[in-house]
Amino acid sequence: MPKARPRPQRAQQKTAQQKAGGHIRIIAGRWRGRRLVFPAVTNLRPTGDRVRETLFNWLQPVIDGAHCLDLFAGSGALGFEASSRGAAHVTLIENHAEAAATLQQHQQTLTDTKPDGVPAGELRMIHGEALSWLQQHQSAHTFDIVFLDPPFAMEGVAELTAALESSNLLAEECWIYLESAARQSVPKLPENWHCHREKSAGEVCYRLYRRN
Repeated sequence: MPKARPRPQRAQQKTAQQKAGGHIRIIAGRWRGRRLVFPAVTNLRPTGDRVRETLFNWLQPVIDGAHCLDLFAGSGALGFEASSRGAAHVTLIENHAEAAATLQQHQQTLTDTKPDGVPAGELRMIHGEALSWLQQHQSAHTFDIVFLDPPFAMEGVAELTAALESSNLLAEECWIYLESAARQSVPKLPENWHCHREKSAGEVCYRLYRRN
């Protein structure tokens, strides 16, 4: 009896799964339940479901129609969740080429998917380094919400927040989310950033600041 030939489609799926580092699930909104893969990239650490749920409960009064900036997009967990929940515009910045390419693919897939005729918010994906982008970028609009979830081992967070504050990118009343390792001390932040909420979950500490 001749041996059965392997099915190319299953082989391709297996290869894709091996290359992927894992997946995230969009929790709520127009893309609720959608699963998106992300590549195996060093220091790429998606914000977990529990933390994300708490964060977006905090942001619920201001997320609808907001302009959001995700400076370390990584898996897209925060930026795509914001867009799913009604943000009008989300800009995602990612420095790693493979992660950025994956985000670009997800952007195209999601913006082509408009369940129940609901228009998706604008998603803009940029391959670039966060600090350089802040120092060079000029924008026609300001951001209402900024997500800062850098690699835990990254140095220079204080420099990054100072550059963000001195840019022309923040709305007068802006919300800034900062995620860090629980063992890390809080970096020096601009004086007009005031901690609104703070929680810990395992090895992660996450804070929401209000700029005014």
